[in-house]
Amino acid sequence: MRSLLPRSRTVWVLALSTLARSIGHGIVVTVSVLYFTYSVDIPAARVGLGLTVAAVVGMVVSIPAGHLSDLLGARTASTAFVLMQGLTLWGYTLVGGFAGLLVAASLVAVAESASGAARGALVALAVEAPERVRTRAYLRSVTNVGFSLGTVVGGLALNHDTRTVYLAELFVGGAVFLAAGLVFLALPHLPPVPRADPGASRWLVLRDRPFAVVGLLNAVLIMNSGILNVALPIWIAERTEAPASVFAALLLVNTVLVVLCQVPVSRGAEDIPGGARALRRSGLWLAACCGVFALAAGQSAWVAVGVLAVGVVLHTIGELLYSAGSWALSYELAPDHAQGQYQGMFGLTTQLGTAVTPAVTTVLIVGYGWVGWAVLAAGLAAAGLAAPAVSRWAERSRPYASPVPVEG
Repeated sequence: MRSLLPRSRTVWVLALSTLARSIGHGIVVTVSVLYFTYSVDIPAARVGLGLTVAAVVGMVVSIPAGHLSDLLGARTASTAFVLMQGLTLWGYTLVGGFAGLLVAASLVAVAESASGAARGALVALAVEAPERVRTRAYLRSVTNVGFSLGTVVGGLALNHDTRTVYLAELFVGGAVFLAAGLVFLALPHLPPVPRADPGASRWLVLRDRPFAVVGLLNAVLIMNSGILNVALPIWIAERTEAPASVFAALLLVNTVLVVLCQVPVSRGAEDIPGGARALRRSGLWLAACCGVFALAAGQSAWVAVGVLAVGVVLHTIGELLYSAGSWALSYELAPDHAQGQYQGMFGLTTQLGTAVTPAVTTVLIVGYGWVGWAVLAAGLAAAGLAAPAVSRWAERSRPYASPVPVEG
C-alpha cells in the first residue's frame, strides 16, 4: 500500500486535482444523458447524435490545443483548460433543445480535449522523466477512485428524478472542475520550453510519421476499454447462461484491480524499450482474454461466471500493461518543447479508437460470436507484437530537444 502514496509534493498536487476532476466527471457522466432526455425533453437518439458530433469536434481541436499548451506553458494551459471545463459544464444548465445541446456539448468536448493534452504535457514537464509513468499510474488509480465517488453522488439524482436535482448536480460537477483547475496553481510556474531548432516546423507532430504509426497501434489497443464496457455485457446477456447482473460484479473486480495494481504493474515501463515491451505483452494478454470470454458461451451459469471472471482478470492485466506502455511511448518519443501537441496527437488516436470500438465490437460479437472474438484477438495481438519494432523506428527518427529544468 505504501507504493500507492505519492513521493513528492508535485505528485500530491496532481493527485488532488485529478481526484476533484474525476469526481466531477463521475457526477456529470451519471446525470447528463438522463438530464437531456427527461428534463430537457430531447429524444434519446438526438442526445446520442449531439454527443457524437461533440466528440468529433473535440478530436479536431486536440492537436491545436496541445500546441497552444506548448506556447502558453503547461501549468498555465492546464489551469485555464480545466477551468474552462467547469464553466462549459455549467452551460448544460442553459440547454433548452437540440441546438443548445450541440453547442454546449461541443464546448465541453473542446475543453476536455484541450485539458487532456495540457495535463499530459504538465506531467511530462513537472515530473522527472524516470517518474512520469509511475506518476501517471498513480493518477489513474486516483481517477478510478474519484470517478466511483462521483457516480455515487450523481446517483442521488436518479433517485429523485427532478429538474432541480439534475441542475444542482450539474452545478456541483462544474464547481468541482473549477476547484481542480485552481489546484494547479500550487505547482511551480513552468515556462514554455524553447525549440532546439528555431527554424524547424512548429507543427512537429504532423511531420512525425513514426509517431503517427505508434498512435495507430494505440488506437487498436485502446479497444480494450470497449471490450469490457460494451462487448462483454452484450455477450453475457445474449450468448451466455450467466445472469446479466454479474457484469456489475465483474466491473467492480476490474476497478479494484486497477486501483491497487496500476502502479506496481507499471514498473519497468519507464523508457521506450520498456514501454514497447509492455504494449507487446498487453496485446497478448488482451488476445487471451478474448479467447476466454468466447469460451463462456454454451456453459452452465456457474461455469460461465467463473470463465468470465478469469477473462476479466486477464483483461485487466492487459489493460494495465497497455496504460503503462502507452504513457511511456507518448512521453519519451516527444521533445519537451512539443509535449502538448504530441499529447494532443496521442489523445486524438485514443479518442478515435474509443469512438469506433462500440460499433466494431458490437458488430463482431453480436453478429459473429466466437469468430468475432477471434478477429478481435488477432487484431490486438498483432498491434502488441508490432509495438517494439515501431517504437525502435520512432526512436531512431525522433526529434530531440534540450531538457527542461524541473523546479521544486
